[in-house]
Amino acid sequence: MSVLELSRWQFGITTVYHFIFVPLTIGLSLVVACMQTAWVVRKDAVYLRMTKFFGKIFLINFAVGVVTGIVQEFQFGMNWSAYSVFVGNVFGAPLAMEALLAFFMESTFIGLWIFGWNKLSPRLHLATIWLAAIGTSLSAYFILAANAWMQHPVGYRVVPGSHKVELTSIFAVLTNSTAIAAWTHVFFVSFMVAGAVLIAVSAWHMARESQLSVFRRSMRIGLVLVLAAGIATAVTGDVQARLMDSQQPMKMAAAEALYNTSDAASFSLITIGSLNGSKEVWSIRVPYLLSLIATLNPHGTVQGINNVERAYQKKYGPGSYKPVVPVTYWSFRLMAGFGTLAALLAAAGLWLTRRQRIPRSRWFYRAALWGLALPYLASTMGWIFTEMGRQPWTVFGLLTTAKSVSAGVAASSVIISMTVFTLLYAALAAIAGWLTVRHVKAGAPAEPERPAAEEPLPVFSY
Repeated sequence: MSVLELSRWQFGITTVYHFIFVPLTIGLSLVVACMQTAWVVRKDAVYLRMTKFFGKIFLINFAVGVVTGIVQEFQFGMNWSAYSVFVGNVFGAPLAMEALLAFFMESTFIGLWIFGWNKLSPRLHLATIWLAAIGTSLSAYFILAANAWMQHPVGYRVVPGSHKVELTSIFAVLTNSTAIAAWTHVFFVSFMVAGAVLIAVSAWHMARESQLSVFRRSMRIGLVLVLAAGIATAVTGDVQARLMDSQQPMKMAAAEALYNTSDAASFSLITIGSLNGSKEVWSIRVPYLLSLIATLNPHGTVQGINNVERAYQKKYGPGSYKPVVPVTYWSFRLMAGFGTLAALLAAAGLWLTRRQRIPRSRWFYRAALWGLALPYLASTMGWIFTEMGRQPWTVFGLLTTAKSVSAGVAASSVIISMTVFTLLYAALAAIAGWLTVRHVKAGAPAEPERPAAEEPLPVFSY
């Protein structure tokens, strides 16, 4: 394998692994903040127990997410230095804002939240988790704004006589339509992931009739979250599809393996044929659906791969501008399929737990535990589709992936670093999994703590 291929594999492995922790951090931070708010407002001790219990899961996930995220930035200088030189003046701005503003904000207030129990007043302590949650969402937005610029470059100019771009408008970068659409989509996906964690953990305890007063309530919260966020995710994904059709028509065509421009284009749920989808033997299709997704018109025109290829060759010069069609085709369907299954499972759970009922069917608890994987798989497939569908571009229309890789890095160096990162990530996953399972089995705190305002502040003498 070439240095380019190895570097792509390394970045793909580390990115997919890191993103396992991102949506849960975003979603669970806000869920825990809402639980603590309910405790402060209602004085219901069950909400305090839920806050303590799910707050620790959030902290474990946050810690591993931070460690794996740092590696991402190392790779820009290690394997993608040509890319870094080209985009550094633009790409560095939102990343700097993420590090200096959002990350320090969330990490500072998470620290205050951890150590502020029984030292800060209940309302002041509540403010720390809300500020941490807001910082987490801001952090995600700045990073997604940087990624969206790679998908749809705005607010820049190419420096004459040099192989680099420079920023002309940070406002344009931060208000990029692609960034706004991507952030709202990821935001609701994060609630699906957080809800799935609540459902799975609660199901484990409910199946054993353990702490039902706590976990039946958290189960209902999770079920509502997954169903509502699943619907919102579908809506925001629909918005993204139309942006994709106008900004990256090749990606839209590759999502359906549509090789020739078509009016009233159908959408195939499954296809049997050649690997790249160019020859179809059998398929199940929904008439007009692809045109409806891409244009909001069932008779709208969707450009085909061959047509876009010719247009790109005329605009950007000779070469192949097709992504790996089987990857884009199946990742798109798996993304939608896993997300739909998660929402349907949540709807079934809401029916089974209606009117204070406790499900007696063992199949539901098993499905709830296995269903934890569904939103994770959906979000992973979504990122694979987003990034692989952009190929062969690193920055769409400006810089190809082949021209982004570091020139002086040997294949052996990439293999060594990829092996080290993969083994390190496996160790971190094992530690995080062990800590989480151990905490889940221990259950929620048995006795709620009294409000902090009723406890005396420590007296220090010097």
